[in-house]
Amino acid sequence: MSIMRYISYSILICFFCTKLAAQKMDWQEIEPGVWKATIGKPERYNLLTASGVAPYHKGLLKLEPSKFPLIKSEITAKIVDGKTYLRFPLDKTEQLFGFGLNFKSVNQRGKILELHVDHYNGSDNGRTHAPTPFYVSSKGYGIFINSARYLKIYAGAAVQRDSKNPPEVQDRNTDANWNPHPYSDGVEILVPAEGVEIYVLGGPTSMNAVQRFNLFNGGGCLPPRWGLGFTQRMERLTNAAEVFKEAADFEQRGYPLDFIGLEPGWQSKSYPNTFEWDKKRFPEPEKMVSALRKKNIRLNLWINPYVSPDAPFYKKLLPYTASHTVWAGVVPDIQTDSGKNILFGALNKNKVDIGISGYKIDEVDGGDGYLWPDLATFPSRLSAEQMRQTYGVLMQRYTTELYQQKNQRTYGLVRGSNAGGVSFPYVIYNDYYNHQDFITALINSGFAGVLWTPEVRASNSPEEWVRRFQSNVFSPMAMINAWASGTKPWTFPEVAPIIKEFALLRMQMMPYWYSEFAKYHFEGIPPFRAMNLENGFQNILPVQESKNNNLEENPYAKAIVKEIKDQYMAGENLLVAPIFTGQKSRTVILPKGKWFDFYTGKYVGDGEVITANPGLDKIPVYVKDGGIIPMMQPMLHAPKSGEKVDIEFRYYGSKPASYQFYDDDGETYNYEKGEFSIRTVKVSKVNGKYLGSITNPLRGQPNTTNKITYKMMTL
Repeated sequence: MSIMRYISYSILICFFCTKLAAQKMDWQEIEPGVWKATIGKPERYNLLTASGVAPYHKGLLKLEPSKFPLIKSEITAKIVDGKTYLRFPLDKTEQLFGFGLNFKSVNQRGKILELHVDHYNGSDNGRTHAPTPFYVSSKGYGIFINSARYLKIYAGAAVQRDSKNPPEVQDRNTDANWNPHPYSDGVEILVPAEGVEIYVLGGPTSMNAVQRFNLFNGGGCLPPRWGLGFTQRMERLTNAAEVFKEAADFEQRGYPLDFIGLEPGWQSKSYPNTFEWDKKRFPEPEKMVSALRKKNIRLNLWINPYVSPDAPFYKKLLPYTASHTVWAGVVPDIQTDSGKNILFGALNKNKVDIGISGYKIDEVDGGDGYLWPDLATFPSRLSAEQMRQTYGVLMQRYTTELYQQKNQRTYGLVRGSNAGGVSFPYVIYNDYYNHQDFITALINSGFAGVLWTPEVRASNSPEEWVRRFQSNVFSPMAMINAWASGTKPWTFPEVAPIIKEFALLRMQMMPYWYSEFAKYHFEGIPPFRAMNLENGFQNILPVQESKNNNLEENPYAKAIVKEIKDQYMAGENLLVAPIFTGQKSRTVILPKGKWFDFYTGKYVGDGEVITANPGLDKIPVYVKDGGIIPMMQPMLHAPKSGEKVDIEFRYYGSKPASYQFYDDDGETYNYEKGEFSIRTVKVSKVNGKYLGSITNPLRGQPNTTNKITYKMMTL
């Protein structure tokens, strides 16, 4: 071999070895309990730059201090062929949660996923409406990968040759228990880029890790009070007269309604869109909006971002659009200032500026058959892949800014989101309609940093209508999206009284929901979340830790080892266990601690599996010992800004109790300037009687409470 050839060969080998060499990670604590490491050369555009949010530092400071939760040397990274390979350690008993808005599974260990924004196709394979690259361990920490790329995840599903904890070698010829999926001691993630930012979020509990993720992304959204009421979506080609009739029907029949949604037909053309009112169906939109507001009803408009050649701003927008169209409409590049200003200027003019309350942002979730292809190009030079992963977040960000500029809160719907979307006031929905899977998605939303609504659209029977409606009441947005079926709350006369009872219950519980969303914003606690985040509910209970060292003799221990995907926590104090069509009863797993029936206050159990037989007129709901639920009188619309209402604090159980009751004006962003109150409610037993008290708001703080009473739900 010649000297030159030898030198070239040596250089090639050194280069190859350098590329395969592990990347050094310098962990920096950038926020309390949040550590960051930079691998290689991360791309300038990522999930955090797309959302544009800043960490809510005050909230992070209030969390319990955390040490770095992993052994740093066991976290490895390398760059190979322009891609970043990450590996995180995994103990044998660890459970993994997260990796986006999944619909069929809560425990993600053993899964292989490609995190890819898409409409949900019935499989938990990573292609979903919010494929958030964040996971939580049952050991009490979280991992966030800040990349706007399609990530390949092996969540304890790949086995390295030199693993420190290799799986047992089995002989399939003779071993009846041979496992085609051997044990893996690592989470491996492939990032298709030459570098990435990774974040480790400390605990010490799994809930703390989730809180840190939410607070690091700006804190959860705080909807306006009216957003927590009921919304009804109208038929696709409805007109102004029919909108007024719908509002009148709800009022005359005594069903609550806070905002009405108009589907694509409000526009002169849609798919693609003109973003202009149809003058025949809606000749005077400003007068319509004003008249409805006088009735305490708001309007929400359906849109997707694809622009018709007939849109008045089409030619002006054209230079700032993608190389490919969607439904023959151009795709605005909203990462260019001009493209953003033109599109959102159109969404503001004669819409937001006349009082439209918000938007339903459709078709930003995917569908390879109609969305722009991965080979599309954009004027901003962002890749089609990066746009796909963040377009829903960008739409939320810039529509929210329209309302922030007017100091008015909004609450809307969106089909696609990702990390960074936590603070935006949007709820995810889709075209899927499996009731059980809707509840699993609601559970997983708490790990994904998003909100999800198990909306009601149509039903094959009165029973199904009731069961769907009941779980919809205990969700982030009580939405009736039955424009296609025409189903109304009163469509089934035989169950209409039950529907009305729960619709009014939703309104009665508005003070509770509002206080719980305040915790989402200020503390990062998801208002709807998995049982795995609840104190007293063990994530893993090995056989040797059960009461009798026998799972078969301990049904509670056996139950919590299984995946729990049909019951969830709603706020601090409520456990909701939906009943599905055809069920007469169901089992409910109660965490450690006493639990009481929401409706009667009757004691139901402590750290055990119970059977619920609620009948059609009830959805099983349980309150933890010492739980306080603030309620107001049932109203057909949310209280107006500054309107005072009577509050009843319902107390359950027997132990001394405390609750943080939140209040502000309900409509503006003034709470960000400190214009809010958090009052401490307490209940204690004195001389054999339960007595309640509440602190007074400080001078100048909002106070929308009128008469205060206490109802002791004790038997």
